[in-house]
Amino acid sequence: MPRRVILVHGDSDGVASGALAYNFYKAREEPVVFFTHPVGLLGDLKEFTRNGDNIFIADIALNEVHAEEVLRLLEERGRYGEVVYIDHHPEPLNTRLNGMDRVNVYHNTCCSASELTYIFLHERGLDPEYSRIALYGAIGDYLDETQWVKRTLTEWDKRSIYLEAGIVIQALEGTRRDYEFKRGIVEYLSRNSLPSSNPVIVERGLEQAKRDEELRVWVKENVHVYGAIGYVVNPPGSIGKAANYARVYGGTRVGIAIEERGDTYVMSLRGDNTIDLNRVLRIMSRELPVMGGGHPFAAGARVKKEFFNEFLVRLDEAIKGFSQQ
Repeated sequence: MPRRVILVHGDSDGVASGALAYNFYKAREEPVVFFTHPVGLLGDLKEFTRNGDNIFIADIALNEVHAEEVLRLLEERGRYGEVVYIDHHPEPLNTRLNGMDRVNVYHNTCCSASELTYIFLHERGLDPEYSRIALYGAIGDYLDETQWVKRTLTEWDKRSIYLEAGIVIQALEGTRRDYEFKRGIVEYLSRNSLPSSNPVIVERGLEQAKRDEELRVWVKENVHVYGAIGYVVNPPGSIGKAANYARVYGGTRVGIAIEERGDTYVMSLRGDNTIDLNRVLRIMSRELPVMGGGHPFAAGARVKKEFFNEFLVRLDEAIKGFSQQ
């Protein structure tokens, strides 16, 4: 049986995409799941895939530093097996994904990766009963206002869908880098099983809800402000949520939550609707030793601690270059 390597992001959108792919491919291939991110994608492709594998990638943006090398490697893998790349993040600057010859690219910034994955696989025979798995991912990525989501919600009980989505989203938030647990959720959801029927998922979700409230209060009491930026360092919880609270309680246009990892700051950024954080960070990555990108209003970045002050100054200048609406 051929091997299908599934590489997805570890948040709810990526996990939902992985579950859809796992279900679709498992009847004829041996699926193995790995969790990755834009900075780690190149290394993970080299480590976990080989020529002859069939590869499925979803919800992983290409960063400016590694984009061309990743695309060359995918073209190489595509000479020996099927390669599918599905993503909803903006393309790297001056890079067009749809021109690839040996990679099946399904790229659109319209919606969540799980919505794109469902549509891609449904057109190839995925059971429509699995649309609710895609809904969990769309809700988790705050992309539940698309026409597909609105229409599909009418085919289910909307309240139940949001309950199930909330449980699995919270459980994943509390999991961090426990990849075995995340693989278990991918396999569990691939059977279209309800998150609310799994006591472990429910318990983790409820515990995370308590931690989120503690996080909110902590950020309110510990936020720092630099110009148009509110930021916190080493928040006791999700850095994505902490970044949003830093923006709110800092009264700023952008919030940053920073997690120290050795000599590096790993950051989550959240902005208001006047700033394209993805573009700002991608431009900065060509001028400073920083890796960053994502969506216009929600992005991530990594920078060595020694360059953080310069990063903060440059980011503040860039923010002020965007007029407020």
